[in-house]
Amino acid sequence: MDIEFSTQGTPGPKRSAEWHRAIASAYFPLELVFRDAARFDGRLAIWQIGEVSLSRLTSEALSYHRRAGHLRSVSGEEEYLVTVPVSSPVSFRQCGKEVHCAPGGFILERSHEPYDFAHASAADLWVLKVSARMLAGRIRAPDRFCSLGFDASAGAGGLLADMLPLLPRRLGSLGRESRAAVGRQLVDLIGLAVAEDPRTLTSGQSSVRLAHLTRIEVLVRRRLSEPGLDAAAIAREVGISVRYLHDLFRDTGQPVGQWIRDQRLEAARAALADPGNRQSIATIAYACGFNDQAQFSRSFREGFGLSPREYRAMQRRTGAPAN
Repeated sequence: MDIEFSTQGTPGPKRSAEWHRAIASAYFPLELVFRDAARFDGRLAIWQIGEVSLSRLTSEALSYHRRAGHLRSVSGEEEYLVTVPVSSPVSFRQCGKEVHCAPGGFILERSHEPYDFAHASAADLWVLKVSARMLAGRIRAPDRFCSLGFDASAGAGGLLADMLPLLPRRLGSLGRESRAAVGRQLVDLIGLAVAEDPRTLTSGQSSVRLAHLTRIEVLVRRRLSEPGLDAAAIAREVGISVRYLHDLFRDTGQPVGQWIRDQRLEAARAALADPGNRQSIATIAYACGFNDQAQFSRSFREGFGLSPREYRAMQRRTGAPAN
């Protein structure tokens, strides 16, 4: 494993403080409420898998609270925790909505909104930490789904849960390129598991409108390489009017043109971050639908703060994802 922490051997009075530091380092700062701080016992193991962090957390009963005060000092992009309970149910509340998740399910938690998370008995949890940008490349507006528990016993969610305990035994034999590929596959499985759930079509909007949006998202991701893919082409392919298409995206708070551009940029960023991708920057730009390399470079710098060349060089130099 890449990092391991245990309260074993830590004097009782210091255990809660040490666990606070371990949790903040692994995820982000949280307020912890212990049932018996001096006797608390916990273990945390962390593996970096490309751009995804995987951790296994086993501990006594505990509650975790992301407070408004924690958010005042937030820097960097939003992240999501994807929690898969193994041995005990957990409860989670965020944005006024509460969900209870038993083993056999998983939930999503946002870093940039306050929340409460708890387990009333000793728990064994798998936790994936994924950037909002990476997750949004598979799920449009993933914040919609933080009030739902998803199935981790069958389908894509079941495959995700099956993979997690196997990965630590195999990661040591994987090179950097293979690890990065596995990280992307984990996020793909999260996206597939969410998309498979029929409730995602009725989460906050009408099922008809969300069904149209889902079809549009699939179409756009399949045809990102086409520079001429615009609102008119999408509306024609999906069988709706351009006006209705713009109306659908008005509900999401993001114009369709901006969303397509963001999808192109995220696809390009992922390709540049992939250590196994040997394509030139120009080839990647064209493959993501940019027919003007200068425009691509400007848009990439605006979106990520670095030129494509600088971003790729940093990835190769550090071997770690940029935040």
